[in-house]
Amino acid sequence: MMIRPARRLLAWLLVPLLALVLLGTGRAVGWIAAAAAVDAIAWGALAALLLAALIDAIGLTRLPSPAVKRRVPASLALGRWSEVELTLQQTGTRALQVSVFDHVPAGLQFEGLPRAIVLQPETATRLAYRICPQQRGAQQFSHCEVEILSPLRLWRQARALAVADQTRVYPDFAGLQGDRLSAVDSWLNQLGVRQQPRRGQGMEFNQLRELRDGDSQRQIDWKATARHSRPIVREYQDERDQQIIFLLDCGRRMRSQDDNLSHFDHALNACLLLSHVALRQGDAVGLLTFASESPRFVPPQKGQRQLNILLDAVHDLETSRHQADFSEAARQLLQRQRRRALVVLVSNLGDEDDEQLLTAVKQIGRYHRVLVASLREGVLDRIREAPLHTWQQALDYCGVVDYLQTRNTLNDSLKAHGVALMDAKPAELGAGLISRYLSWKKAGLL
Repeated sequence: MMIRPARRLLAWLLVPLLALVLLGTGRAVGWIAAAAAVDAIAWGALAALLLAALIDAIGLTRLPSPAVKRRVPASLALGRWSEVELTLQQTGTRALQVSVFDHVPAGLQFEGLPRAIVLQPETATRLAYRICPQQRGAQQFSHCEVEILSPLRLWRQARALAVADQTRVYPDFAGLQGDRLSAVDSWLNQLGVRQQPRRGQGMEFNQLRELRDGDSQRQIDWKATARHSRPIVREYQDERDQQIIFLLDCGRRMRSQDDNLSHFDHALNACLLLSHVALRQGDAVGLLTFASESPRFVPPQKGQRQLNILLDAVHDLETSRHQADFSEAARQLLQRQRRRALVVLVSNLGDEDDEQLLTAVKQIGRYHRVLVASLREGVLDRIREAPLHTWQQALDYCGVVDYLQTRNTLNDSLKAHGVALMDAKPAELGAGLISRYLSWKKAGLL
């Protein structure tokens, strides 16, 4: 509520003060003769200005604060721009010139603030600005700051108006909303998902129908053919009602950044993409986290409502500084998941994970189908492919090559023990998981 002088007051004060300084300097050096009338005029102007400033400051304190309402979306997508609308209502009887600044939470980037507007009496004024979330979780808006100009525009007063609002920032799933949900194949092709050719027939009976060109004789139902006196075949579909559970690493390695997102955020986006596809296929999807401060478990369920449950479960999930304990993760999973499922373990593997990870995957593999998805830092490929011009670049190249060779040795060791492994860049993880899921499903390997 502190009052500050405006530029107009400073400019007006400068005129009489400068005149008094010039008069005093001129008399001191003998250029100007003493003149009481001139001094009186200068001091009178200064006194009048100070009196006007005092009256204007009192008038400013008596001006009522405008009423402010904020409209913010109930949910936001990480890294996507959204709009916030402020509505200001002048409660007084005269126009009010204000500068508006909404105090945006630290986790949100904003554009379009502050804004200078004129509020008319009994008229609602709306203004909008944009926000872009930089981190997931709940975001709290506490107050909006309004800076009011005094009637003579000699003073400014900043007033903090309490306007509490809350929104939630979810993983970026906005790309699958709207019309894209109506056709899975369309957006799968946009993602670069490559569906494998169908091998044989599906695993689950669908219906009886008449023979068509291209049908195999093995599909013919001879009893139905005899009853209808025409060839009838059995049509199959991919098996439904299967279960997928994500075993998601929340440890310190998932803090690595790739572009604007961490490996953990890329992993969440990929898991949600595959969840959407699996739920549309009639399968159940669940989630279990490990190496996190607040472990989460979402039991596998079917239906599109499960996607909202998953989003609510992970929207505020953050990485920790813990080292991933794959043995403990396997124990927790086997305690909670009894029915056979496809377990997708998502992590960022290092060379020290060889024995522990292999033991954990074998334990899980006794009861479930396991796919290990490891994220690879994109910066490593960029350093390896960049031309070398300096000694430091050469050292970086050698370090990257050594690290990648160690990583490839780990991958080869896991594959030699029969572990299904997918090593992918973070941005390519979602499409790779969906391709593997669809190919295994069509082949009856789940």
